[in-house]
Amino acid sequence: MKNDRTAPLALTQGDPSGVGPELALKAWAARGARDLPPFFALGDPAHFARVATALALDVSIEAATPAQAGEVFARALPVVPLGCDVRGAPGQPDPADAGATILSIERAVECVVKGEARALVTNPIAKSVLYAAGFAHPGHTEFLAELARRHYGGEHRAVMMLWCEELAVVPVTIHVALKEVSRLLTRELIVATGVIVANDLKERFGVAHPRLAFAGLNPHAGEGGAIGREEIEVIAPAIAELRAKKIDASGPHPADTMFHAAARARYDVAICPTHDQALIPIKTLAFDRGVNVTLGLPFVRTSPDHGTAFDIAGKGVADATSLIEAIRLADRMSA
Repeated sequence: MKNDRTAPLALTQGDPSGVGPELALKAWAARGARDLPPFFALGDPAHFARVATALALDVSIEAATPAQAGEVFARALPVVPLGCDVRGAPGQPDPADAGATILSIERAVECVVKGEARALVTNPIAKSVLYAAGFAHPGHTEFLAELARRHYGGEHRAVMMLWCEELAVVPVTIHVALKEVSRLLTRELIVATGVIVANDLKERFGVAHPRLAFAGLNPHAGEGGAIGREEIEVIAPAIAELRAKKIDASGPHPADTMFHAAARARYDVAICPTHDQALIPIKTLAFDRGVNVTLGLPFVRTSPDHGTAFDIAGKGVADATSLIEAIRLADRMSA
């Protein structure tokens, strides 16, 4: 793979009936004030132009190739056409657009593989819309892992990290019912997650000696087995195995005391057994600034930490801060 640090970033369209196109337009408009690197969107140029007009955004749209994007970016938002016209209206997703949403992700990854882009930034998708069109993956992250296997071979375990300047968190289990967590939370899964996180913090974030803090599953981290034994039988042995691999891993810590300022200063990333243990603190600290980062892939991928927001799509009120931060982080990680 060519690694051209001057190449632009590739931005997927996301669900075109969501806030993704509006966010892309607003991010481009803020390029100077936020010192954003060149990026191009993959989608329907006519749709981006319609959104700009409807929202009275002073943004020009130009159809372009990835090679032209850097030059076009100074005067207009470059959009690489997918050859698919958008049918859904803002706030009214149409399953007929699902194919283009998927194609946008596939083409963006291909651009990175070919060296036409140096990192991938994804706008939000609506899994329910994609499922109606036959999408076979649980979500964005799993699809990206499949695309990594397709282009690079081998197996790639994707790990979700949420990041802001104050805090980085990783949920070990993600979109599963709480009653399933104890069964799914294995020593092997925790160790594999910890290894990927430590490696990517070194390689992608430049952290020479990453410090990983693991939260317990139960209140008070199980209180010595009085409130549950997962900490004793699963989490602590996994931490010991990570330490044997020369990874700085600590815990299991009570989750309710891990996220105040003094505690955060003692680690580089908090790794939590459940989705909400990880996401509640970062969304409290940085609701509009959090970035979703996929670790464990052979390419950089970031995304805003929110969904399609169909309820406000087309109203001009969507906040582009999280997408802007995702673009900035992709630039930092790939450069």
